[in-house]
Amino acid sequence: MVNVLIQRRPRKKSTTWAINSNSAKAYKAIPRRKDNLDEEDIDDQGSCSDLLKKSCPPKVKDPGGFTVPCTIGSVKIGKALLDLGSSINMMPLSMLKKIDGLRLKPTKISLIMADGSPKKPYGVVEDVVIHIERLKFLVDFVVMEMKEDDKISIIL
Repeated sequence: MVNVLIQRRPRKKSTTWAINSNSAKAYKAIPRRKDNLDEEDIDDQGSCSDLLKKSCPPKVKDPGGFTVPCTIGSVKIGKALLDLGSSINMMPLSMLKKIDGLRLKPTKISLIMADGSPKKPYGVVEDVVIHIERLKFLVDFVVMEMKEDDKISIIL
């Protein structure tokens, strides 16, 4: 493979392309016409801030948490919070005790909470099958000792 360096010098700027032998045909397809982009050729469409203001969508209220009803085994969880920003799934220890057949494994991880405090989880439960309507998902949960919320019991 031979690399060829071709330089084209229009009136104002210098444009350089590095072309290998395989793309020489593609170089021939590049238009040879020189476009002059002088200031008088550009139409004045208004200031930039005016253009940005026109394209912004209207502000809406915060929709709050996105929750879905789900079941683990035969236990109905109720509403699980879908946290799109987090990368871990959390379950309180009290919920783990309600569900039979889940094995808790010890872990050495430490989590930093939203307030900046470090917390040590109770353990990890791996490969839990979660049913959301007709869909099934395998999920790994980090189990924490925390008070259980009546409205939201797990975080997915």
